[in-house]
Amino acid sequence: MSDTLLTLDHVSAGYGAAEVVSGVSLSLEAGRSLAVLGRNGTGKTTLVNTIIGVTRHLGGTIRFDGRDITRLRPDQRARGGIGWVPQERNIFKSLTVEENLTAVAQPGRWDVAAVYRMFPRLEERRSNLGNQLSGGEQQMLAVARALVLNPKLILLDEPTEGLAPIIIEELLAALKRITREEGLSAIIVEQHAQKILDVTDQAIILDRGTIVHRSASADLIADPAPLELHLGITDRKAGKARAKH
Repeated sequence: MSDTLLTLDHVSAGYGAAEVVSGVSLSLEAGRSLAVLGRNGTGKTTLVNTIIGVTRHLGGTIRFDGRDITRLRPDQRARGGIGWVPQERNIFKSLTVEENLTAVAQPGRWDVAAVYRMFPRLEERRSNLGNQLSGGEQQMLAVARALVLNPKLILLDEPTEGLAPIIIEELLAALKRITREEGLSAIIVEQHAQKILDVTDQAIILDRGTIVHRSASADLIADPAPLELHLGITDRKAGKARAKH
């Protein structure tokens, strides 16, 4: 029996009449993680939104956990095991940290105590309202809220965007534990490849809504030529980061 968790087969999608993602095919095995890389405006967020179900479907099929979800509503996909951390975070700012978590928690491995162990800062601020948290703490809370839903797959859209370097380090360390040690399947959208390749198993690069490169993340770290070609950057930092681990 296949352990493939998610499959996109020639999926095209967009908003209104505009096609933003064109003929994308990919698969993700259970317990594996995927980095989605690309410049701004190349369709990264739209790809995630398509998996979530908030774009207009223009073609192809999406299968998740052995089921065709192409026509399912976003809430049905969420109940089926797809968790989402959007760029906007979408925490409840008028609720405390603990209320944010208990309001959405579902039975499973990830309970409130487990996410507090993952994010000690949140336990320290468990009585603070969402609007009393820093941007980094709000992002940690957004990830924790997705985890307590106990999804089979978690999607994160630009999780490090706008955060201070020390918070980025904490968040990436947590994401690495989630993907490497806990084995939760993940798709992580990131503009800056050097931040995320060490956290993921596979990587794709999008350009104009299509996949122009796919490989193991480790291969991109070892040879960043595709990053230089498609993103216009010299990403030698990624190789240095890998060498430290």
